[in-house]
Parts: sequence; C-alpha cells; structure tokens
Amino acid sequence: MKVGAASQAGAPDAIFFALAANWMRDQADLLLGFVWSAYDCMRASMPAVDSRDLERSITQLLEPRIDQAMSGDEPFYIQHSPFERETMAPPPAQPPAYDLAFVLRAEERIMWPLEAKVLETPGTLAAYERDIREEFLKCRYAPFSGAGAMLGYLLTGSATETLAAIAVKLNCILEPVAAFGDRPHRVSSHHRIVPSGKDYLEDFRCHHLILEYPGLTRSRN
Repeated sequence: MKVGAASQAGAPDAIFFALAANWMRDQADLLLGFVWSAYDCMRASMPAVDSRDLERSITQLLEPRIDQAMSGDEPFYIQHSPFERETMAPPPAQPPAYDLAFVLRAEERIMWPLEAKVLETPGTLAAYERDIREEFLKCRYAPFSGAGAMLGYLLTGSATETLAAIAVKLNCILEPVAAFGDRPHRVSSHHRIVPSGKDYLEDFRCHHLILEYPGLTRSRN
C-alpha cells in the first residue's frame, strides 16, 4: 500500500492511518523478540559500557545487536534516536526523539517506539513512570501506534520485584505475554488522551521489559 504524495507532504490521510493500523497489528511479539535476542547476545559477551552516560551507552550497544538478530528482509528497520516530527511543537522547538524505534520502510513516519530507563533499584521508577504518563499516554510518543515498550535497565535487585513495583506505580495490572513466558516481560493496557482534532488510537498497550545488568553502576562524576 502506497501513501499519496499529498499525505507525505502534509497531514496523514485515511490511507496513511490504514497502513499504520495494518502494520502495527500484532507486531509486538516479533519486534520484541529481536530485542530479547540482542540482550542475550550482549550479556553473553558484555561490551564496555560508559558509566558516565549509562542509559544512552546501553541503548547504543543494543541497536546493532537488534539489527544483527534480524534477517534484513523485514519490512522495517531499527534506529537509535529517531525523531518524531508528528508531535513536535512549532519551531524552533526540537521534535521528541525515541531511544529506539522500529521504522516501517514503506512509510518512515510510522514507528514502533521503545523508551529506556536505568533503574538503579526496583523502586527508582519516577522517570520510568513519567515517560509512560506524560509521553506515551498523552500521544506525544507513538502517535501512530497503539503499542510501545519501556526497557528498564535494572542494576540491582530482582526483575520480579521491579515488575511488581511498576504495577503499583502505574496502578494497573501487568499481564504476562505468552511468547515471553520465561522472561521478565509484561504488558499493561491504557486509555490515552488524544489531542483534539487528531485521529490517534485511544487504546494503548505498553510492554515492560526488565533487562538486568548486574555489576554496572552509574558514574557520579
């Protein structure tokens, strides 16, 4: 399905939204399987991680490993720090940028985003919660997707305890994901605040992946 030239130059049209809805349907298991494979690869041969910039350093190292886990024939690619221009404020404001996103090759404005946060303990969730409530649930992130993911880079403590704390923090139920039953991977369902005049999906599913990195510490200098 091709998106018309008028749509590419201006606001998304009905064809654009149909393409987005079709591609986003039931993609999470496939996309996040690549993330778990990348994590396994990284932990099996741990590279040097810059403790001065821990979150960006881990994310930057995950990106090529996600790419390596893919066949190269997928109708999407992985990108580190892509900009979301759909929801940017008027110039000179900068557009929001995702930590990672899977980008649809046929229409590169359509992205399935992943946000990352370093969790020093299971209880350090303020920034994690803020990204969900202020970015995903207000449609600043993932305007064209009914799903996205949070990657929690856990430094100390247990993944099980972290997921329990996330459920309390968000006041929601974290459901298991059948495809990742042996992983610290859960999903929560939410109702988003859609800006007036926009046709974004109101229902949103947030995947929570706890990636454990014991031994890493954040530099205080």
